[in-house]
Amino acid sequence: MEQFYPLLVYVVVLVGFVATNLILAYIAGPRKRTSVKEMPYESGMDPVGDARQPFDVKFYIVAILFLVFDVELLFLYPWAVSAYIGTDGIPAALRGTVFAVMLVFMATLVIAYIYAWRKGVFRWR
Repeated sequence: MEQFYPLLVYVVVLVGFVATNLILAYIAGPRKRTSVKEMPYESGMDPVGDARQPFDVKFYIVAILFLVFDVELLFLYPWAVSAYIGTDGIPAALRGTVFAVMLVFMATLVIAYIYAWRKGVFRWR
């Protein structure tokens, strides 16, 4: 049972933190409910129109491309670090193979980038 004391202390601190935040939000919260106070905060600008209006497809395409190239970096950084660490990184016998695999990976992404460029994804109308 002694091994669970840190977990019990953590749960008590967590519940206390949540309860304290809820009580402080109730005490410090707005008293008079007006339409201006209940309006959503939009970076200092008054919201105009309905929030559920459809977005243009180009925003989604740019977001997907950002995720693709962001994931590329998630694979590229660990490889670059492990390739040049020395004894703890990639074994010397496999460095050429891993480098070739990374070149194929990068070539695939370059092809995808060129395809998106040719299709006009990066051109704002």
